[in-house]
Amino acid sequence: MPPSNSQTGTYRRRIVRVLWPGTLLIAGVAGCVAGPDFAAPPAPTAADYTADPLPNLAHSDTTLDSALAAPAQWWAPLNSPRLDSTIRAALAANRSLDAARSTLAEAQAFSAASEAGRYPHVDLDASAGRQKYGAAFLGPERLPPFTYFSIGPAVSYSFDFAGGVRRTIEQQRAMTDYQQRELDAAALSVSGNVAIQALAAARAQIDNLEVLLEDDRSDLKLVQDSFADGAATRVDLLNAQSQLANDQTLLPPLRRDLSTASHALALLVGRTPAEWTPPDFRLDEFNPPARLPLTVPSELVHRRPDILAAEAQLHAATAALGVASANLYPQVSLTGSASLQADALHALFDASSAAGGLAGSLTAPLFDHGALRAKQRAAVAAMHASLANYEQVVLSSFAQVADALEALDHDQELLASEQGAVAIAAENLALTRESYSAGNSGVLQVLEAQRQNQQARIGLVHAQSQRLQDTVQLLLALGGRTPASAMM
Repeated sequence: MPPSNSQTGTYRRRIVRVLWPGTLLIAGVAGCVAGPDFAAPPAPTAADYTADPLPNLAHSDTTLDSALAAPAQWWAPLNSPRLDSTIRAALAANRSLDAARSTLAEAQAFSAASEAGRYPHVDLDASAGRQKYGAAFLGPERLPPFTYFSIGPAVSYSFDFAGGVRRTIEQQRAMTDYQQRELDAAALSVSGNVAIQALAAARAQIDNLEVLLEDDRSDLKLVQDSFADGAATRVDLLNAQSQLANDQTLLPPLRRDLSTASHALALLVGRTPAEWTPPDFRLDEFNPPARLPLTVPSELVHRRPDILAAEAQLHAATAALGVASANLYPQVSLTGSASLQADALHALFDASSAAGGLAGSLTAPLFDHGALRAKQRAAVAAMHASLANYEQVVLSSFAQVADALEALDHDQELLASEQGAVAIAAENLALTRESYSAGNSGVLQVLEAQRQNQQARIGLVHAQSQRLQDTVQLLLALGGRTPASAMM
């Protein structure tokens, strides 16, 4: 579960105490930093993701182990080399990931630029012009027009007494962290979509349906022969024809889904469907893992990139509040200049042309019709919104893990049922064939038993595919790792 109401309330009260007006006054002392210092929300204390136990999963051939270290590549437990190569190709060429990398580079550049506020700024000023002063400058005195030249450095420095510069740097660093987490989340999403589409592109259901259609054609041939010999009726012939026609309608949707999955894989690897064809994935090349790492709730908040991104946003919003609070205090700056000035270019570098100046300034807000206070209140509201968003992301993440666990539990139940159905159908087919050999049943009974056997096998393949897809969803929900080397 996410942080409890009492934990969240404590977190909010700690922020409010920091923002109390008396504390804000103290923050104006030199060396202090206005606004609250960021602290990550407390980790959840819940031990489980679901309220009820998962009995079917507990007795399955896959063990959930909270002590098992997460693999360096989340898809490694599926044991598919071709899936590994396809995911790596997608991570290297996906356009959405390219955009996320560029956005991260932009944030890093802004963060580096914000660091400049710590240091003095030095500029080189150079000017030349012609000036004429009127009576408003010297009264009755008159100065003839003159030409001037000037060149020299100018230095400016703002003293960060209230910590506005430091909070700005902190905010930019938090935004860089946010973009990094967004890149991690995008890479996880891309790799997960590749795995899901690869499973959808597996031809197991089509292969089994084609076997069923071949059986339907064989059954129809047998009924046609029996009808020609007078051993079958017209109704039997129509039933066999109808069965073949009905089963044929199941094949086009599966082929459409296969094409859609193939096109989706091409898009994920940054290619067009016309220029790239995915590997011919087979369902039996994805081996269900015997052990799966189960990250405990208290650790999930430190692993899932979307939770870490929401935490970084909360950090940035907290720093932005510090910036708004620092703007309530006086701003002190120092400027200095040294220059060479002359009224003739050839005299510019004479010793007598040296000039300079040093000035300090203090700017304090006196009356702005409450604008700065309103901006601070807006920053407080934005921080509370970021906290609520963080809590919602944690809630959604835990719900996704719970959904995946429940799905795997029901998958195991379905898989056991389908395995039982296959065993019964196979036994029924064997007995029906024996009865037919003994002359106790007709060919139609044998054909129906064959059909039931093949349908049971199709159901088993579907259950196996669904379990693999839900295994992928669990690995993703647990914040599976995507190695940085695979994302370059």
